[in-house]
Amino acid sequence: MQASTSEVYGDPIVHPQKEDYWGNVNPIGLRSCYDEGKRCAETLFMDYHHQNKVAIKIIRIFNTYGPNMNVNDGRVVSNFIVQALKGENITMYGDGFQTRSFQYVDDLVEGMVRMMNSDPQFLGPVNLGNPNEFSMLELAKTIIDLTGSVSKIIFMPLPKDDPKQRQPNIELAKEKLNGWEPKVQLKEGLEKTIAYFEGILK
Repeated sequence: MQASTSEVYGDPIVHPQKEDYWGNVNPIGLRSCYDEGKRCAETLFMDYHHQNKVAIKIIRIFNTYGPNMNVNDGRVVSNFIVQALKGENITMYGDGFQTRSFQYVDDLVEGMVRMMNSDPQFLGPVNLGNPNEFSMLELAKTIIDLTGSVSKIIFMPLPKDDPKQRQPNIELAKEKLNGWEPKVQLKEGLEKTIAYFEGILK
């Protein structure tokens, strides 16, 4: 299985993103080493399958979060939660209106298991993500509310080539993976994740 990512879609001009969308990626931008690295990995996997008849599966993982994330991993959910719990300013890059879709880790694992057990002829790629879309401001305000934090939101320049929106179309996953779709929605998942970080930050 190749654990690819929604980054293959770059800063998409098609919304939501389906697997047949080829993406909008700057090949020499600041994010290109990651974006193009994942795109290249999908290419190599598929070429190896065609040339050597090796059974493969390709999944495209959208933003995933949950307990056991690293405090310093730099991802937006863990960053916001840690800053909120510490009462620090929450760092918002850009105007906060850029969107993402957040998938709880248990839903991702279930999708991965189903993908590995799916029809051998179904190789993917297939989107695994939660289609509910939230702005960064909505995420930050939800986390402040759930933590009871006194943190303030401060705004910083948006990094170059940062995607303005990201939302998976999961119709293919529903069709090919026995009706798979995320069960844990954002508030419930954040409550579990916040409880984890509260435990390790004491």
